[in-house]
Amino acid sequence: MEYEDGYLQAQRPKYDCLLFDLDDTLYPLSSGIASACGKNIKDYMVEKLGIAEGKITALGDLLYKNYGTTMAGLRAIGYGFDYDEYHSFVHGRLPYENLKPDPVLRHLLMTLPIRKIIFTNADKAHALKCLSKLGLEDCFEGIICFETLNPTHKCTVSDDEDDMEFVGSRADDSAANNRNPKIFDIVGHFAEPSPSTELPKTPIICKPSEAAIERALKMADINPQRTLFFDDSVRNIQAGKRVGLHTVLVGKSQRVKGADYALESIHNIKEALPELWEAEIKSEVGYSGNVAVQASVTA
Repeated sequence: MEYEDGYLQAQRPKYDCLLFDLDDTLYPLSSGIASACGKNIKDYMVEKLGIAEGKITALGDLLYKNYGTTMAGLRAIGYGFDYDEYHSFVHGRLPYENLKPDPVLRHLLMTLPIRKIIFTNADKAHALKCLSKLGLEDCFEGIICFETLNPTHKCTVSDDEDDMEFVGSRADDSAANNRNPKIFDIVGHFAEPSPSTELPKTPIICKPSEAAIERALKMADINPQRTLFFDDSVRNIQAGKRVGLHTVLVGKSQRVKGADYALESIHNIKEALPELWEAEIKSEVGYSGNVAVQASVTA
């Protein structure tokens, strides 16, 4: 009986779920989407929030570094705005025409016999637009996005089984519409640190917060120990490792601390991780009398 249990365990696929970041992971940085998004964020800060243009770069860098996203940082230091308006401004003018159908990636994803889920800090509209342009809209079980991590009210599961979202609701922007008259000077805080002053917390949940990753895992009923997490951000990868995920850094040619695998492109997934496809084949092969030991494949 013990031998049989060991055999069954050896035959069990290593992973139950693949968790994919979207931007600069399922399509390359060279698309120009990221740079255009960065420009739109700066324009929003100047045009909508009245921040002096000369302060944008230093402020944006500190917000991103300390809060995960500029949006989360802006809310933390006291700026109030409508979340939907922000996303519409930042994503509404992106060059989505630069994204083309990717039949190679589509084939790879469709032939994977494992759960596949999108996990992005972006809003649902942006995620759906990108997936549609790439021709990947039906390749994933669901999308975990800004709205699902930051709901306004009790989350409800969609009645539409084909809906790409796990839970649906708009992010709570009622408090955001009441701008705090006192803006925390984060640039001054780091220029002249004071032990008695702490950084304000953000009401927004997003990567690379471990709380955001843990919420996503719970939301989609994912076992981190049996999940591969693909992301282009080193910070997100390291946070994923801390909560128990197996990780794949996409878009970098060198392994970094924390990543189990490194792929130059998402298209290299089958070369680096052939066992993802072999799992289905092994389940159909009868007992041969020997228990094979799978070696770890790295790229």
